[in-house]
Amino acid sequence: MKNKRHLKIINIIKNENIKTQEELAEALQNEGIEVTQATVSRDIKDLGLIKIATEDDSYKYALPSETDRIKMVRRIETMFKNFVLELDVSSNLIIIKTVSGTASGLASAIDNLEWKEILGCVAGDDAILLVVDENSDRDEVADRLKGLIGID
Repeated sequence: MKNKRHLKIINIIKNENIKTQEELAEALQNEGIEVTQATVSRDIKDLGLIKIATEDDSYKYALPSETDRIKMVRRIETMFKNFVLELDVSSNLIIIKTVSGTASGLASAIDNLEWKEILGCVAGDDAILLVVDENSDRDEVADRLKGLIGID
């Protein structure tokens, strides 16, 4: 449950201007995840979220800076190991089958990796369609993703 909640938090702060822990708790509740303020506080610490300035001179939660990227990749690895069931390759497409309800958060995590070879992700409830640039080696991308998952 914690990993699923972390995926939702990443997705929420990437798509919304969340300024307070209360706003984050409310956004999670709107996604059907009941949390306490203490849980949200621990999640923010676990994910290493930071506050950054916004255009209206306030602050919002954001993903860690580049110096903290190693922690984020480790967290993503854990999420992948817990939620990815299968990975298939066809042409310049990669299909990732996931535990139900986790595809959207995992797709967001993939986007956060910012691999230039990946043009984009489309997520459903339990599957992700990844489009690899046709000039890139899709097998190399698939191998890197398998490395995150922990399969050969």
